Amino acid sequence: MAVRKFKPTTPGQRHKVAISFDTITASKPQKSLLVTKTRSGGRNDTGKMTIANVGGGHKQKYRLVDFKREKFNIPAKVATIEYDPNRTANIALLNYVDGEKRYIIAPEGLTVGMEVISSDSAPINVGNTLPLSALPLGTIIHNVELKPGQGGIMVRSAGSYAQLMARDGKYATVKLASGEIRRVLVTCLATIGTVSNSQHQLQISGKAGRSRWQGRRPNVRATVKNPVDHPMGGGEGKHSGGLPRNKNGVPAKGYKTRNKKKLSNKFIIERRKKK
Repeated sequence: MAVRKFKPTTPGQRHKVAISFDTITASKPQKSLLVTKTRSGGRNDTGKMTIANVGGGHKQKYRLVDFKREKFNIPAKVATIEYDPNRTANIALLNYVDGEKRYIIAPEGLTVGMEVISSDSAPINVGNTLPLSALPLGTIIHNVELKPGQGGIMVRSAGSYAQLMARDGKYATVKLASGEIRRVLVTCLATIGTVSNSQHQLQISGKAGRSRWQGRRPNVRATVKNPVDHPMGGGEGKHSGGLPRNKNGVPAKGYKTRNKKKLSNKFIIERRKKK
């Protein structure tokens, strides 16, 4: 996907940078794989606003994406590459030889007409899914499971990837793009390739209205609020607000929020790199 810069014909176009949809091959999704998506508008069951800056936005349908890839040894052809409003990555529609249709996260380089398969003995091609025990060391992967049969829950956003570094007994060592190195069971599945739409982060909306289309309401800075509304509110004149913290008073910068007793800590060999 290429980046498009616009001429400043209007104030909203002046700084706009958008992704061109040159790799998208279908404008309408597969109806059988759509479900209704409800919106809360940031309100709870009594109608009280409990989440700030949420509301409005364009109507969306949720695309059922197959993160498990458990149709083993059944090849499928890529029918379309599609846009998904619910995630940063593109999705691909697969037509299996038994007639079933499924969406998967589209990796970079996957094109219409290519064949993909989930198998222990699948060829090392983009889009194929194998257990970590069957992948060559150094392979770039995405959609990685943490528990066998759970479905991929790591490395699913646009442009993200991980690398299989080593294997030792029943564990494989996987390095994430953040710099974190962790152990994963070799029986867990992973898909070959980098997630598509890697230039997603280069987009510039150009105007506030585009955020409203996505369901984001205006965000008021904490220091200009009243003391009743935020711990950093109040004060005479332009006040710094003291130490940055969230609405519940938890420090927001330089404070570790991860539970020290979290069960998965033992699988992390090296924490992610600090910015």
